[in-house]
Amino acid sequence: MSLYHAFSPEDAIAYAKSITGFFAANALLACEEIGDGNLNLVFRISDPQQNRSLIIKQALPYAKVVGESWPLSLDRARIEREALEIQHQLCPELVPAIYGGDNELAITVMEDLSDYTILRQGLIDGNTYDNFAEHIGLFIATTLFYTSDLGMNQQDKKLRSARFANPDLCKITEDLIFEDPYRNADNNNFTEDIRSEAEKLWQDHALHLEVALLREKFLTHGEALLHGDLHTGSIFVTSDSTKVIDPEFAYYGPIGFDIGAVIANLLLNYAAQPGWCDNHDILQERRAWLLSTINGVWNHFEQNFRKLWDANGIDFMSKTPGYQDLYMRKILQDTIGFAGCKVIRRIVGLSHVADIDTIESELHRRQAKITALEIGKRLVKQGRMAASIAEVIEWAEAAAAKEGANV
Repeated sequence: MSLYHAFSPEDAIAYAKSITGFFAANALLACEEIGDGNLNLVFRISDPQQNRSLIIKQALPYAKVVGESWPLSLDRARIEREALEIQHQLCPELVPAIYGGDNELAITVMEDLSDYTILRQGLIDGNTYDNFAEHIGLFIATTLFYTSDLGMNQQDKKLRSARFANPDLCKITEDLIFEDPYRNADNNNFTEDIRSEAEKLWQDHALHLEVALLREKFLTHGEALLHGDLHTGSIFVTSDSTKVIDPEFAYYGPIGFDIGAVIANLLLNYAAQPGWCDNHDILQERRAWLLSTINGVWNHFEQNFRKLWDANGIDFMSKTPGYQDLYMRKILQDTIGFAGCKVIRRIVGLSHVADIDTIESELHRRQAKITALEIGKRLVKQGRMAASIAEVIEWAEAAAAKEGANV
């Protein structure tokens, strides 16, 4: 019989005490439930006297956003923990330490990042993080290169990929990102003031073709071990540090998917900015920083990925002249297309972003959605022909230039 049960705060404290050597045996521990996600319970366990703390994350057997009618495998907790362990080994300064876990209880115990800010909230607050692009570009390049056929033994990769099949959470991605926004699906969630925009998505067959090609890549191109859900709510930051969390959607997929997720969320914040700032000069500064950061994320990724390939690539045929350039062009185009899909689903799909949904002004909130959809559609439709990340910047600026008529 399974030992699984959803933890109470008392259960979390008891489990924390079992982590050898972390808390003193006689410590009076406090517990705070801090999870606000859709799939998990998250507890912060602390010893105020010693100023020590850790996080216990437990997977639920269903999606909280829907309820028990949407069952999910608890094996995703093992997948998340093993992905974190791999990522921490490759980028210890950019991933929290893992202290333990339990597969049957679907538990992961990890470093507490309470001194950090969730990047999404930091951007909503108007903060900028000058080291972020460099950090996340390094993280993506390193974790994806060393889990790909370019950077690890191909037979070992095949064995590892079996451990990260992750069908339940991949199904969420397949439905919510690559299918539901393009039809009148029950899971879609949008306000009536953009219904006409949603209905345009359902009738746009040129858009559907590009999404179908991107969906095929997500289904079939097992290039590297992806984080799988690398949005700004899965990244913690300070002025000089970055930590990536929550890879429970990890699986072997197309490299551009992770990069596209980061860029998409920066673009969503870009679209939202007029709802958060009424000073024209400050607004322009914030938006310029976001676009510069998008450019930096790609450039730091590309520079690091090429450097690792040249220095540590293990595949003989990958050294063929011209192959690296074609491979990087493919990743760029995939990145742009996936970014577009990610933007669109956050406007009309099941799960939105606080960047836009918490804008107080109804008019600015609607305009942010329209701007985001225009950017997203253009990324999807033109990504397959893109030659430079600079095109993304141009398309975002063009969409912003059309604002005002709807506010």
